[in-house]
Amino acid sequence: MIKESVAPVPFNRPFVAGKELYYIAQAVTMGNLGGDGYFTKKCVSLMEERFGIPKILMTPSCTAALEMAAQLCDLQPGDEVIMPSYTFVSTASAFVRMGATPVFVDVRPDTLNLDETLIEDAITDRTKAICPVHYAGVSCEMDRIMAIARGNNLLVVEDAAQGVNSWYNDRALGSIGDLGCYSFHETKNYICGEGGALCINNPNLIERAEIIRDKGTNRQRFFRGEVDKYTWVEVGSSYVPSEICSAFLCAQLEEMDRISERRAEIYQRYRQAFEPLEAEELIQLPSIPEDCRSNYHLFFIILPTAEQRDQVLNEIRDAGVKAVFHYVPLHNSPKGRELIGDLTLPVTEDLSARLIRMPFYHGLTTEQQDFCIRIVIESVTKNAGKLCMSITQS
Repeated sequence: MIKESVAPVPFNRPFVAGKELYYIAQAVTMGNLGGDGYFTKKCVSLMEERFGIPKILMTPSCTAALEMAAQLCDLQPGDEVIMPSYTFVSTASAFVRMGATPVFVDVRPDTLNLDETLIEDAITDRTKAICPVHYAGVSCEMDRIMAIARGNNLLVVEDAAQGVNSWYNDRALGSIGDLGCYSFHETKNYICGEGGALCINNPNLIERAEIIRDKGTNRQRFFRGEVDKYTWVEVGSSYVPSEICSAFLCAQLEEMDRISERRAEIYQRYRQAFEPLEAEELIQLPSIPEDCRSNYHLFFIILPTAEQRDQVLNEIRDAGVKAVFHYVPLHNSPKGRELIGDLTLPVTEDLSARLIRMPFYHGLTTEQQDFCIRIVIESVTKNAGKLCMSITQS
């Protein structure tokens, strides 16, 4: 077992990039802490302009944005939505809440994104939408996905929780589908504790989205002077974030370029250090296709076997590196089995059992990262030797 007398390296640590605390104090002084104040509007303006998105509505979380998107898809019980199983539960639960059934499709072995070549075979007369998930801030093959969707009269909801400030063929993730969903959870690139945004690229959905977000009322039309009073017009919920969260996020968005540069440095340092292991086929590293520009949301390594993954993960954790595995595939979860029964997705099941996510956050120091790298290299090399010996003996 590897031992080292250093402070543990956490998997994630929230950070202050600039004027977060100052902006929070300003928000309190201005009042209107309930939401849609100065800082919420400034966050919207910054992202709409940078990402070329016609309308953005801030939400308390990406889960809330996904739930709004599902409602905007006008789903009925029995309708189907195509998505990967290798994703966070919110991707599926948002649509299940509307009575729809998730249709899980396998992922690509290079990017771990929805395999676009399998989508058409999953379409039935009950399919209403496709929900690609941009894993690790790397875009799905959106040209192909959009062509399939348009050819079959389907809506596209981008789960871009990990994809804020990532790009595909010079288009921002979240700006390509009919709807897109962002996350500003404390584990993401740009944070406010809990927060999200709904990106609306289909102009026909904007007015309804405003109503759903504002508890089912037409209050936004009232504020714009389009009606003389506002009232309940549709089923909605409270999807407006606190102005304090928006104030914190605003300061992060203002420092987006600097934060992105720092994350790129961390990513490249990991990659350069681990490339010799990949050359020896001891691990697999992340892949970024040429038409994608990543925001470097996370860094993972994939071990040759599930047994090696578990052994390496346990050893580096014991040494103080708080690495983690990622999703348990949804089709193998208790609720997933209840909804869809038995399903085999070979690539998803294989890769999810062999993946380790490395510590990755803005404040990760060079010393901490070098320690993580050294511990991983030692453990991977040692366990590769054990595997070779086992194979030889058998």
